[in-house]
Amino acid sequence: MARPYQRILVLDFETYFHSKTFTLKNLTTEQYIRADRFKVHGVCVKDYGSAEAAVWYPHEEAIAFFNSVDWEATAVLAHNAQFDAAILSWHYGHAPCFIFDSLSMARALFGMEQGNSLAALAQRFELPDKGKALMNADGLVDLPEEVARELAAYCAHDTFLCEEIFKRMEPGFPKKELRLIDLTLKMYTLPVLELDPVLLVDAIREEETRRTSLLQKLSIDEKDLASNPKFAEILRGMGVEPPLKNKKPTVKTPNPEGKTLALAKNDAGFQALLNSDNEDIAALCEARLMVKSTLERTRAQRFIDISHRGPLPVPLNYYGAHTGRWSASRGSGINLQNLKRGSALRRAIMSPEGYTLVVCDLAQIEPRVLSYLADDVQMLDIFRSGDDPYAAFGAQMFGIPNLSKESHPELRQSAKSALLGAGYGLGWASFAGQLLTGFLGAPPIRYDLNFAKQVGVTAEDFTAFTEWDVNLAKLEDIPHTCSKKELLVHALCSKKIIDKYRAASSQVVSFWEMCNGLIKRSLHDGKERTHKCLTFKKGEIVLPSGLSLRYPALTNVTTPEGNSQWVYGQNKIKLYGGKLTENIVQSVARCVMTDGMLRIQNKYPCVLTVHDEVVALVPDEEVKEAEPWVLRQMTIEPAYMQGIPLNAETGAAKRYGDAK
Repeated sequence: MARPYQRILVLDFETYFHSKTFTLKNLTTEQYIRADRFKVHGVCVKDYGSAEAAVWYPHEEAIAFFNSVDWEATAVLAHNAQFDAAILSWHYGHAPCFIFDSLSMARALFGMEQGNSLAALAQRFELPDKGKALMNADGLVDLPEEVARELAAYCAHDTFLCEEIFKRMEPGFPKKELRLIDLTLKMYTLPVLELDPVLLVDAIREEETRRTSLLQKLSIDEKDLASNPKFAEILRGMGVEPPLKNKKPTVKTPNPEGKTLALAKNDAGFQALLNSDNEDIAALCEARLMVKSTLERTRAQRFIDISHRGPLPVPLNYYGAHTGRWSASRGSGINLQNLKRGSALRRAIMSPEGYTLVVCDLAQIEPRVLSYLADDVQMLDIFRSGDDPYAAFGAQMFGIPNLSKESHPELRQSAKSALLGAGYGLGWASFAGQLLTGFLGAPPIRYDLNFAKQVGVTAEDFTAFTEWDVNLAKLEDIPHTCSKKELLVHALCSKKIIDKYRAASSQVVSFWEMCNGLIKRSLHDGKERTHKCLTFKKGEIVLPSGLSLRYPALTNVTTPEGNSQWVYGQNKIKLYGGKLTENIVQSVARCVMTDGMLRIQNKYPCVLTVHDEVVALVPDEEVKEAEPWVLRQMTIEPAYMQGIPLNAETGAAKRYGDAK
C-alpha cells in the first residue's frame, strides 16, 4: 500500500457522559455525538512513534491544534476509531487522509468472541492495566480542576495503550485489510448518503392504515393477535388447529419433551397459514405479523430521526463475522445488512445532489467459489457459458435437456435452492424444513405428488425411506401444518433433490470429505496442507487476504447420542466438513468481493456494502461510463484463483432501492 500519509496522530477523546441518561449504552454512537448535550472535555494527541508523551488539549485548545494540522498528509489511529474519527469530522470539521483502528484489527486477528476492548487487549499483550478515573467525571458538564487532571492522565494512558497495542498487531497485518478498515470507517465518519423523511413518514402511515383496516375487518384487538394463547384460540374459532413444534432445548432442560405453539414468523406452520388459500386465515396471519413485527416501523422512525440530524453514517463492523464479512455495528439501531428489497427503507436512501448510486452485486459468487475450490469442471463450464446457471444446472441434475425457467419453473427453482444451499452438506430434513418456511428468502414451497413424478420419486424410494427409523424420526421433527401423507411426499421430493445434487456434484462432495479430514489432520494435529489459495494449519486456515479463519480450542467431544463431534471456541461451536466448507467459501468470496471494492475505491468512493454488493458514489455526468467500469473492477479474475468465471449485475439510480 502506497502511504497516503506522512504523519500518524494517535487520538483519544474524552466526552461528557451521564451513566444513567447519556451514554453509549442507551444511545447509538450517531445519537450520542450529534446530540445537543454532547460535549468534548478534551483530547489526548500523540505523534505515533515519538518518544514524547501524549498532550492533553481541552476543547478550545483542541480547535486551534486541529486547525494547524495538514490533514491531507495526516492519518489518525484510535481504538474504536468510529467514535473518535466521527468527533473529529462532525465537531471539528477535519477528515484525516487515512484512519487506523486497533479495535477493527483485533477483530480480524482474534475474533469477535475473544473480547477486544482496550482493557482486554492490554491484558493480552501484558501491558499496564487500563485506568478507572473516567467514572469520576460521571455527570459533570464542567470538570473541577482535579477531575480534569485525573481525566487527562487517564486519557494519556489510553493513548499509550492504543499505540502499543497497534505496534504489536501492525507487523504482518495485510495492507489491503488496513485499506478496508479505512474505507469502512469513512463510510461512517464522512457520511454522504441522504434520507427521504417524507417517503418514510408516508410508509409508516400506509402501514398503520393497513394494520388498522385489517384489524377492523377481522374485528380483533391488537393484544389478542400479539398473544400466542389468544391467537391460537382465534385460529380454533375459525376451524383451524394451531401448528405445533418440538420444544427447544435449554440449559435447564437440554432434552425437553412435548410440543409448543409454532406461531413465530419463521415457523413452517405459521408460514403455511400465512400463505393459506383461505383468505381470512392469511389476512389474520398478516395482521399478526404487522402487530408483532415492529422492526420496519422502528427502523423507519430511526431513519427519520437521523435525517433531521444530518446525512446517514453507515454503521458497519469490519470483520464483524467469523468469515470476515461485515456486520451491523452493535447498538447502531439500523442494520443496513438486511433491508428488504423493494422496501421504503431502501428507497429512502439517496445520493446527494449531483451524484448517482452505482450498485454492483457479484452473481452466484459462493457457488462459483465452491466450484473452483472443488474442481467442479462441469459447473465451472456452466458459469463460463453465461447462460442461466440455475436452469443449466437443473438440466444436468434432472437429465432434462434445454430445461429453462419457462419450461420447468419448479425444477429450475429446486436446482437453484440445491445449488445455493446443498453445497454445504445440507441434509434432506433441513432442506425440507427450510423449503416450508421459504428457502433463502424465496416463497414457501411444499412439493406435491405431481412434482414427485417430475423429479422421479418411485415406489421403491417410498419403501426404502419408510423402512429406516432414522428417516421417520427426522420427519417427525419437521414443523408443518400439512397432513402426514403430504409431509412424506414433500420429504421424499426434498431427499430426491439432495440425492440428485450430490450425484451431479461429486467433486463438491469430495471437497466436503477433504475438509472433514483436515479438521483433525491440520486444524487439530497441526499437519500443514495447502489447497489452491488456502493453507490449513493448526487452529487456522490462511486465506488469500493474508488473514485467517480461526478455530481456537478445537476439541473432539462425544455427544449425548454417543457420536463424535468437533467443537471450537468458548461457545463450543460445532464443526464438520460441510460447515467448514461453508466457512471457507464465504471467506474466499469475501476476499474476491473486497478486492473489487478496493479497485473501485481508487476512483469512486464506496459508500455502502451489503453482503456481496457494493454501492459507489458517481458524479451524474460519469454514470454512463462508470457503470461498466465498476462491473469490470468487480469481475477481474483474482491472481489467487486463476480461471474462476466471475459475473456481476449492476444498476444506477438516485435512490438505492431503485438501482437494482
